[in-house]
Amino acid sequence: MKCVLITGGSRGIGASAALQCAQRGMGVILTYHAQPDAAARVVERIHAEGGTAVALPLDVGNSGSFAAFAAQVAETLQGSWGATRLSGLVNNAGFGLFNPIETVTEAQFDSLFNVHLKGPFFLTQALLPLLADGAGIVNITSATTRVATAGVAPYAAFKGGLEVLTRYMAKEFGERRIRANAVAPGAIRTELGGGLNDAFEAMLAAQTALGRVGEPDDVGRVIAGLLGDDMAWVNAQTVEVAGGYNI
Repeated sequence: MKCVLITGGSRGIGASAALQCAQRGMGVILTYHAQPDAAARVVERIHAEGGTAVALPLDVGNSGSFAAFAAQVAETLQGSWGATRLSGLVNNAGFGLFNPIETVTEAQFDSLFNVHLKGPFFLTQALLPLLADGAGIVNITSATTRVATAGVAPYAAFKGGLEVLTRYMAKEFGERRIRANAVAPGAIRTELGGGLNDAFEAMLAAQTALGRVGEPDDVGRVIAGLLGDDMAWVNAQTVEVAGGYNI
């Protein structure tokens, strides 16, 4: 059985990815930071549908915790599936912040950096010994790296850095046949950054060729697909999942 780890799996895109992977027969470890009850509900739903999943706490912004977390992942793999390796890693955990450049504080900047770029870098490093040869890594970035959106400069900059890091992961991990790709969602109906009000959603839908904002499952299916065998020759790519946003 393939086993995958998805950070930020208690809600939104991460929860959808966890469900989609479980529906494809993968064992799922999902992480949560502040919402254990929401994570438990995702695990319960996966179990109700006949899948297997475990939720573990993780603060992606605290790289000092990653060594202990990796040991916990190893124990969970063995205890829940009799496995020793992960077949997939999804660096998804994140949060939004809407502030123009002139009002961003250094603390806000550092927090966004720690979660969206430093965290994925050092978490991947910590989990690399647990990744099987031929495993897949999916880093969640953002369409804001392509379309400048006032108010999200630090977030978009670090997501852009993560896209570059994705290509370097693909290059450096290639000897082990580990693939690395990025998925860049457009406007998705989630709680990130406080969610979408009706007027903002209508504006975004008008700028999207398919005429609506996305749903978490629109992205979750792509993530699960990239971790599956059918897309095993896709590597070092950024796949924008945005319905044709601002084209």
